[in-house]
Amino acid sequence: MANPTSFSLAVFLLFVIGCTARPIYPLPSQDDYRIRQPLQTFRPYNIAHRGANGVIPEETRPAYLKAIEDGADFIETDILSSKDGVLICFHDVTLDNTTDIAKYKKFENRKRTYEVEGVNRTGFFTVDFTIEELKLLRVNQRYSFRDKQYNGKFGIITFEEFISIALDADRVVGIYPEIKNPVFINQHVKWPNGKRFEDIFVKTLQKYGYKGSYLSKDWLKQPVFIQSFAPTSLVYISNQTDLPKVFLIDDVTVSTQDTNQSYWEITSDKYLNYIKNYVVGIGPWKDTIVPVAKNYLEEPSDLVARAHAHNLQVHPYTYRNENQFLHFNFSQDPYKEYDYWINKIGVDGLFTDFTGSLHNFQEWTSSDTKTESNILHKIALLVSPYNN
Repeated sequence: MANPTSFSLAVFLLFVIGCTARPIYPLPSQDDYRIRQPLQTFRPYNIAHRGANGVIPEETRPAYLKAIEDGADFIETDILSSKDGVLICFHDVTLDNTTDIAKYKKFENRKRTYEVEGVNRTGFFTVDFTIEELKLLRVNQRYSFRDKQYNGKFGIITFEEFISIALDADRVVGIYPEIKNPVFINQHVKWPNGKRFEDIFVKTLQKYGYKGSYLSKDWLKQPVFIQSFAPTSLVYISNQTDLPKVFLIDDVTVSTQDTNQSYWEITSDKYLNYIKNYVVGIGPWKDTIVPVAKNYLEEPSDLVARAHAHNLQVHPYTYRNENQFLHFNFSQDPYKEYDYWINKIGVDGLFTDFTGSLHNFQEWTSSDTKTESNILHKIALLVSPYNN
C-alpha cells in the first residue's frame, strides 16, 4: 500500500507542474504552451560564450541550439548593428575574420578605415552593410585549430532571432547580450528621432517581455543579464530598465572604451561602491583575477572577495578546453580548471566555449545532499509565480 505522505507529495508536484505553462510570446515562430523546467540558481551559471562555439562557428543559430542541448543556463551574444539599424549577433566590428565576405566581388569597394577605441582599423565593417546584405554572408570558425566542417554553412542572425531561440527552448534558458562597441555604433548608425544604440537594444528586450530585477518572478520567467565594457552605456540604460547588468572588465593594460579609466581604478573599492548602484556583477577576464606568469597561476587577487563584499557577482571569461588555453597548473584538464574556479575562487558564473564540459563537471560533482536541495529549490520556483 502506498505511503499517504508520499502520495500527497506526488499529487502536489503534479499539480504544481501542471500549473506551469509557457506564456504567449510575440515571436515569428509558432507559439504553444509547454511545461518548462526553471532556471537553476543554486550553483554558478553555465554561460555559453557565443554559443557552443568550441564546436560550431560562433553566434550562429546551430551554435546556440547546441549550447542549449549541452546544458547552458544562459546563451551569450554580442550585439552590433547593420547600416540600416537592425541589431545583429556578431562579435567583431569588421566581417573579415569570421565570414566569407572576401569572396563577394560586389563588396570589394566597401573596405574602410575607421577609428575604433582609439585605434585605426581597416576592413569590412558591419555598419556599412544592410541587413539584407549581411544575410548573404556565411560564418566561419574563428580558430584554425577547431573543427572546420561547418565553415560557410550558417548565416548571421539578428538579435530578435537570437531571442526566439531562447524563448523556444524546452526549458527556461536565459540570454546574456553584450552592448558591443556602443561609442563606435552610435557614431556610424543613426536611428529616427535621435534614438541611440542603447535605446533600440532595450526596446527590443521589452518587446519580447524581458523585465524585472534579478531573481524577481518576472526575471525568473525570462532571465537576462545585460553586459558591456562601456560603463556609461550601463548607467544610461539603468534609467530605462531594472534588468540586471554586468560590467565587463578587460586586461589590466586596457582602459575602458568610453571613459578611459584604468583597470586599477575600475576595480578599486571606491569604484565598485559606485558601480554597484547600476550593476549586479562584474565580468573580468579570468587572468586579471588570478595573474599568470610563464603559463603558471600566481597568487589569486582579492577581486572576487571584494566584489562579493559589495554584493556583486563575478562572472569571469573565457574558459576553453584546448591545451593552449589551459595553464600548466591544470595538467591539460579542463575539469581541474572548473574545480579551481568554482570551489577555490568561488565565482558565480563562467563564460565557456564548451558548455557541455562545464555542465558535465557540475552534474558529476553534485552530491546527493545537493540533489535533494535542488529538488526543493525547483519546487519553490514552480510555486513562486502563484504566491502573492
